[in-house]
Amino acid sequence: MIEKLIDLRSDTVTKPSPEMREAMFNAIVGDDVFDEDPTVKALEEKAAKLFGHEAALFCPSGTMTNQIAIKILTQPQQEVICDLLSHIYYAEGGGVAFNSGVSMCLVDGDRGRISATHVADNVNPPQNIQQPLTSLVAVENTNNKGGGSCYTMKQLSEVAAEARKHKLKLHLDGARIFNALVETKDSTQKIGKLFDTISVCLSKGLGAPVGSLLITSKENLNKAKRVRKVFGGGMRQSGFLAAAGIYALDNNVEKLKEDHRRAKNIEMILKELNYVDSCLSVETNIIMFKLDDKKSVPDFLNYLSKNNIKGYQFGKQTVRFVTHLDFTDSMLEKLNNTLNNY
Repeated sequence: MIEKLIDLRSDTVTKPSPEMREAMFNAIVGDDVFDEDPTVKALEEKAAKLFGHEAALFCPSGTMTNQIAIKILTQPQQEVICDLLSHIYYAEGGGVAFNSGVSMCLVDGDRGRISATHVADNVNPPQNIQQPLTSLVAVENTNNKGGGSCYTMKQLSEVAAEARKHKLKLHLDGARIFNALVETKDSTQKIGKLFDTISVCLSKGLGAPVGSLLITSKENLNKAKRVRKVFGGGMRQSGFLAAAGIYALDNNVEKLKEDHRRAKNIEMILKELNYVDSCLSVETNIIMFKLDDKKSVPDFLNYLSKNNIKGYQFGKQTVRFVTHLDFTDSMLEKLNNTLNNY
């Protein structure tokens, strides 16, 4: 019998469950570019309603939904305020500059979380023609590079209030927003009211194979559809993928709590290992830890690989594990034994 791979590189590695595959197989589909796919429409309506917005747009990826949002909320020569750990800065191929012609004001927040003070201190004076016009604040919740850190509703409300004071637009990169919400116990409706656009990824912890949603107003939706078309994101019978998204929203949100529980167990295991120098406090499903300087990350990952476990190098001495639907308690036990025998 072949031992099952334990893949902790990311929560994007999940495979659709038999029930999700059945939902996909039975989906009623049409041509979504002609606006004729009923399952895509159902997913978009469901997501928009969930966050208290008028509309949503189904796209292939979270990078695309982020890039569309920035494109429709800014003009060239403007500037976006975001944390220096933001996905839109370090992991989207310079798309902000390439696609939208805007610059970024990077602030050094708390594990990827910016504050109202960061916003207030970094709004450029509109009358100063030597500086780009500040137009957008982008928030990532949870923050990937910050080790799955999440905002409280109070923090987000303060950031939003400061942004509105300066007439700035607000975008939420909510690739893992449900990880944040099951942890803070805040509602989608409350968080939805704060932002002009929200990106929600279905193919991470929620377990769908493909797809993200851009949630916004009807006015912004028309602009977003044009941009999606230009980006090559118009899909045809995408209801097969949308059906997986509907299943994920209906069945997998509460399961994220189990991912968090297992992640916190891994944190406790790591803190007892003499070759682990430090471990970021685990808030959701991402575990970031540094190996002792005497240890080689490639050697460590090679050792894990030989034991049918995959991790991800996230810096010179840093390793990232991410728990997900396909990571079980028996796998956690094996990981524990493997780590303790290194």
